[in-house]
Amino acid sequence: MSRPHYALLLIGGLGYTFDGMDGAIVAFVMPSAQEVWNLDNGALGLIGSAAPFGFLFGAATAGLLGDRIGRRKVMMWALAFYAAFSLVAAFAPNYDIFLVARVLAGAGAGAESAIIAPFLSEFVPAARRGWFVGALAGFFSFGFVAAALIGRFVVPNLSDGWRIAQVITALPVLLLLWWRRSLPESPRYLLARGDADGAERVVVDLERRVELATGMPLPPVPQTAPAAAAPVRTPGLLSALKYLWSGDMARRTAITWLIWFVITFSYYGFFSWIPTLLVQRGIAVTKSFEFSIIIYVAQIPGYFSAAWLSERLDRKNVIALYLSGSALSALWLSQMTTPVSITVAGVALSFFLNGTYAGVYSYTPEVFPTWIRASGTGLSSAFGRVGSIIAPIVIGASAASFGFSGVFGLTTAVLAVGVVCTVLFGVRTAGRSLEHLNESSATVDKAPAEKETTVL
Repeated sequence: MSRPHYALLLIGGLGYTFDGMDGAIVAFVMPSAQEVWNLDNGALGLIGSAAPFGFLFGAATAGLLGDRIGRRKVMMWALAFYAAFSLVAAFAPNYDIFLVARVLAGAGAGAESAIIAPFLSEFVPAARRGWFVGALAGFFSFGFVAAALIGRFVVPNLSDGWRIAQVITALPVLLLLWWRRSLPESPRYLLARGDADGAERVVVDLERRVELATGMPLPPVPQTAPAAAAPVRTPGLLSALKYLWSGDMARRTAITWLIWFVITFSYYGFFSWIPTLLVQRGIAVTKSFEFSIIIYVAQIPGYFSAAWLSERLDRKNVIALYLSGSALSALWLSQMTTPVSITVAGVALSFFLNGTYAGVYSYTPEVFPTWIRASGTGLSSAFGRVGSIIAPIVIGASAASFGFSGVFGLTTAVLAVGVVCTVLFGVRTAGRSLEHLNESSATVDKAPAEKETTVL
């Protein structure tokens, strides 16, 4: 691990920062949109579900395309697609156009976020992969904090501030030239596609840059007999689903999809509605945005503490630990009545929810073979988006029927299910190479951890 790896972390992380901004800004746009177009809670809930709905299709499509045409191309074009429709939403003349544009912007953001983690996980040694991908996911928190600041200082203080906020979130299109110039394709993907020469060029270039960064030659590579060329496999949707739900892979797929659903339902239910729920409890819009900033800042230590623990406690244990903290925090929040107590409990919930995401983003790419890694990750993320689609609607209905305490009582129950299933059925991944993890899912849970000495 050296400077070239951290450059990849920064480039990929900036993509997550802008994805986070897009996902978070809707919470601050919703009150203004409600006022401008005189929307009821049902129409407002659709706005909250629009981007996650797009995320579902974007994540599934990106995974399949990532295994077909390459991780790098999907990352670049998804970013452009997202930025373009964010601008359309910013200038939308009516509710219908705004809603459609939010769906399409979400598709672009979902495609990008689903492909970055499997792409970068293929460049990192096993001993640091959990921390690396967990830290990568941590860049989401910077986007949420930025969105909260925009929501506090831009949305309420400028004429059409809610439109200007969406223009700001579209700025990542300016990163496209940088992405094109500096990102290599994954050598694991190239090998899986039968392009050994292309994979060799990427690895040789990475070796050269690592030697320049460290000022030392790399240790010699042990001589081994060349492996037989694996058949080139290009998964479609049906073949990918058939493989993911067959034999030994079915358990991995089921628990991974369930974890994604639980965390995404809870996360979007909380963050999409917290400013509106605070307002409905008599807190001024400006003050509710200030409380939201504090809650969003708690994401940063949540992500990076979980990334640090991922190498020490194993990914599945970190997920279970932070899901447990989330469940207790949601239960605590359900009993709070004052703005300060709501904010403190919200900070705890924000910390643990985002720590869970750091574990999930590290865990998911590890449990799928290279030839279907992007598809497996994308489909897992896409299934999770079902939770994010229904969460704002369910939370809105729960708030109307059961009040503030009912909203977070429901969240507690969902999180508790995730804890139990993760502990019982999750796969241990820390310290194992990607090849070892995918040789046989029937034996990997019982095998001792092995060291990985190569760059990949």
